[in-house]
Amino acid sequence: MGTTAAATFCATLVDEWLRAGVTEAVVSPGSRSTPLALALAADGRLRLHVHHDERSAAFVAVGLGAASGRPAVVLTTSGTAAVELHPAVVEADQAGVPMLACTADRPPELHDVGGPQTVDQVHLFGRAVRWFADPGVPVAAASGAWRSMAARAVAEACGPPAGPVHLNLPFCDPLVGEPGPLPEGRPAGRPWHERVVEAAVDPALLDAVAATVDGVRGVIVAGAGAGEPVAVHALASAAGWPVLADPRSGCRVPGPSTVAAFDALLRHEPFAADHRPDVVLRLGAPPASKVLAQWLAASGARQVAISADGRWWDPERTAALVVRADPGAVCRALAGRVEGAAGTPWPARWSRAERLAQEALDAAMGHHAEATEPACARAVVDVLPGGATLVVSSSMPVRDVEWYGRPHPDLRVVANRGANGIDGVTSTAVGVALAGPAPTLALVGDVAFLHDANGLLGAVSRGIDLALVVVDNDGGGIFSFLPQATAVPPDRFERLFGTPHGVDPCLVAAAHGVASVTVDRAADVGPAVADAIGAGSVRLVRVRTDRADNVAVHDRLHAAVGAALGGR
Repeated sequence: MGTTAAATFCATLVDEWLRAGVTEAVVSPGSRSTPLALALAADGRLRLHVHHDERSAAFVAVGLGAASGRPAVVLTTSGTAAVELHPAVVEADQAGVPMLACTADRPPELHDVGGPQTVDQVHLFGRAVRWFADPGVPVAAASGAWRSMAARAVAEACGPPAGPVHLNLPFCDPLVGEPGPLPEGRPAGRPWHERVVEAAVDPALLDAVAATVDGVRGVIVAGAGAGEPVAVHALASAAGWPVLADPRSGCRVPGPSTVAAFDALLRHEPFAADHRPDVVLRLGAPPASKVLAQWLAASGARQVAISADGRWWDPERTAALVVRADPGAVCRALAGRVEGAAGTPWPARWSRAERLAQEALDAAMGHHAEATEPACARAVVDVLPGGATLVVSSSMPVRDVEWYGRPHPDLRVVANRGANGIDGVTSTAVGVALAGPAPTLALVGDVAFLHDANGLLGAVSRGIDLALVVVDNDGGGIFSFLPQATAVPPDRFERLFGTPHGVDPCLVAAAHGVASVTVDRAADVGPAVADAIGAGSVRLVRVRTDRADNVAVHDRLHAAVGAALGGR
């Protein structure tokens, strides 16, 4: 086995990625990707994870990137294997997760002649990537550009805004070879390129925002990417404003400013009408609550949207000022410059409403002996230890955690809410768990679990602490909340939207060697989840719920909060 340009090229990429801070790579087996797969496996400084399913592998990379903030490499062979990365690339794009998507390709002479496993992979992922590069078949004459390309790929993936980068890498035979001497890198192990992002907040910007928020009644809406929670709550305390905290924000911590039950509060029309703010400070991505979004849009308040990467988070088109800055830095600087509604009844009214709502939810959930989806979400949040990570599926689980999850002193919540899809949830959770070392729990619906059943491939051998809680209502529960549920005849609704599948998630888990338990009673959910978390491996808890009664359960909880608030 002799020295080849491809082997040297790939070893150079890996060395440069390591210099730039990359520590993880996910590889799916294939032939054309051999040169890079061997290079990734040969460098002991990199953790290598092998996954049979390319689509799942890419979501594992999403989980690794979301948990660590560093791009993970995902490598596939050519053809449809490369196409399988697309859903995860789209999610990484819209969620701002760094990723290095590397697709091996056939050399130019094998294209357009009916060569097997050959598709057009140039700009395969379109505008969903931060940067695309196809350097051609490796040749020694181009070695001076190899480190630059590798370092730039990491810099582009890290942003801002962070996101996926696509490297399409054609390789010729022989695919197996030994690397020769690598092109010389920067001294002291530095990467070839480094990107510096200015972190200082423009004083003129602070003056503009302070003039908007000072001396008025306002609310802070904290979503994913809201910034340092201590800084956000420091501003809330100084201004006398509540923090309507999405679980993904990190700001849903116990404290007088935190309002976790905002969705239930704003469903009560007297409260919603009486608590319209003058100003809204929106930090990071919007929460999932449609009720909150509609209330903000109808409030007439002046709205300021702040995000670190400058993304245009304004689906209702109500932001008067869109700011690209670190939200935490802005909050920290503003805390000493504003008074807002401090010293008025405004903060106390929100705090009292939050207390009444949480008490009402506890009492109402206590009336249900059988497991319900809201109670399951509440129990999961309550039982998770400090420092744990909760991965939440889209559709109902993310909403139930947002609507009913209690404040938690030290919990990180991750969700694929870029494109809001249900695909790849288990694989993402595996990636988050691999980033460790804290325990990880994933709360998913049964359809999302079945959609990504291959996420369990090899999971028990990966040395991860992962509990999967599958809320099983035998179908697509969220559709029962939508107009289709009453506008479409019941039999057609069930066939097209309810979609009962009759599959036992525990049997799927058993096929992958994952131990499981089924619970039906509300009182058993917390203990079963606690046992699964403490197992130190991969475990599944199946919580059986009644899809037909689920809408009524939610309605009863909202009514209980409304009754507790009365005419307030």
